[in-house]
Amino acid sequence: MTSTLASPARPAPPDALALALRAARGALLAAFAFACVVNLLMLTGPVFMLQVYDRVLTSRSVPTLVALMAFAALMYAFLGVFDFLRARVMSRLAQGLDARLGSLTLRRWMGQGGAGAGVGAGAAEGGPTRPLAELAVLRNFLTTPAVNALMDLPWMPLYLLLVFGLHWSLGALAAGGALVAVVLALLTEALTRRPAAIAAAADHHDAVFAEQSQRNVETLLAMGMVGATTAHWQSLHDAASASSQAAAERVEWLSSLSRAFRLLLQSAILGLGGYLAIRQQLSAGAIVAASIIAGRALAPIDQLIGGWRGMVRARSAHRRLTLHLRGAGHEAPPIQLPAPVGALQVQGVAKRSPLARPGENRRPLLEGLNFALEPGSGLGVIGPSACGKTSLARLLTGVWRPDAGTVRLDGATFEQWAPDQVGRHIGYLPQTVELMAGTLRDNIARFDAQATDDEVIAAAQLAGVHPMILALPEGYATRLGPGGTVLSGGQVQRIGLARAVFRRPALVVLDEPNANLDAEGDDRLTQAIHQLREGGSTVVVMAHRPSAIAAVDLILMLDNGRQTAFGPKAEVLRKVARVASA
Repeated sequence: MTSTLASPARPAPPDALALALRAARGALLAAFAFACVVNLLMLTGPVFMLQVYDRVLTSRSVPTLVALMAFAALMYAFLGVFDFLRARVMSRLAQGLDARLGSLTLRRWMGQGGAGAGVGAGAAEGGPTRPLAELAVLRNFLTTPAVNALMDLPWMPLYLLLVFGLHWSLGALAAGGALVAVVLALLTEALTRRPAAIAAAADHHDAVFAEQSQRNVETLLAMGMVGATTAHWQSLHDAASASSQAAAERVEWLSSLSRAFRLLLQSAILGLGGYLAIRQQLSAGAIVAASIIAGRALAPIDQLIGGWRGMVRARSAHRRLTLHLRGAGHEAPPIQLPAPVGALQVQGVAKRSPLARPGENRRPLLEGLNFALEPGSGLGVIGPSACGKTSLARLLTGVWRPDAGTVRLDGATFEQWAPDQVGRHIGYLPQTVELMAGTLRDNIARFDAQATDDEVIAAAQLAGVHPMILALPEGYATRLGPGGTVLSGGQVQRIGLARAVFRRPALVVLDEPNANLDAEGDDRLTQAIHQLREGGSTVVVMAHRPSAIAAVDLILMLDNGRQTAFGPKAEVLRKVARVASA
């Protein structure tokens, strides 16, 4: 079975992030063109100083000074305009990247979550990554001064050549200073890479534990775990803060050293220029111009060192997002098939744990499943705990894909259906029901903006929650989520049932649907299953309590992930009773 479940080697899929950046190449070229103009206009100051010191002061010509001032003001106005245009282009580029990849990133993330991923790019670094946060890091980085510094960096050789043009010794001093600045930048990378990686992992552990604590607050309060949980979080937080502070202190120290060195270099150039002026080898204007140009040559490196932590985060985000989006958006779109009627075929299906590592010889969650359901059938899946009922529910809804065999809805595998198309014809009530932030109407309608009030009310009536909703002060407009109404476990499960039966899907899969229901809720569930089947829907119920299978006509018995019986309900239950009494 291990060989049957082995995943075949596949060629590396395309890089969606690289393609998105390639599509933004025009904007990047425009930003670089504006950067070129900005860097040329940066020479306004040195040229102005040369003219004032070497021409105006010697000629004492006020009209010449006024003309130079007017020219400099015009150039600086152009500088401001082109610098603004560069910033505007980068801002639009960042927004475009987010618009192009945001939905794709979320869909990919949800798809990996459905496949059992918490596996993925970040798993080796302390758990699942949060791709939308990584995308936000990249988007924000594109509008930081560090990106401008990267665009300005290629101009360093030109500035150094200009200093050489004023005097070779000044150029040699400036080039030596640039070499030291580059060494400082490389030293920053070497000294901060490991602390930054440790800090990022510690921050991730801190955030994940805080999120888990918030989700399980009822358990923590009931069992007196708040103090111990808070203390554990504080230890994680202290470790994250210490790592982050260590990385920050190294960057700050090197950044301060870089700034101090740049100022020292400018002063050294002024000193050397003064010596050359005394020897009649350089004019006063050239002294000031050389100092300004040398400072401008080293400014990008100074900015890069100052923004090094942001660059490290962006580089890490780029790497993780590349892994996350690899192959996304390049699948051939499935053809739009006719709406399914609910014929379900399961042939030779096996499924191993999504958390199993490649090559790991772990017992499959399910194997050897074979059965078929006609439209309008009702199947009850029974068996002991951990026998594979929930795994089967995920396979039947397309949340998981089988590692061997096929699951077909109306003759087509889930890979052949467009996900959003087939999802509209499937109802799913998971074992643990969570409602989304929004109104009750939004949740029942699956956030479909085209859903009508009649469709929403019909689903609520079928699930037996219409009277309960009307009893709430705001009815169907009751808001859930932060600051909203808190529902009981039974109410949440019944709203989840209404969501599952919205528009009477062709296939409805219910995983222990009566786990939180009282007797009245149980009766309403049985009636709902009857009505769904009478309407032609195929209903599959993962049953833990006998009442859940009252309205089905077929039974599938699972034991340790294997199918032990399938057939009419009375026949299978008699077989189970004989085995139990033997």
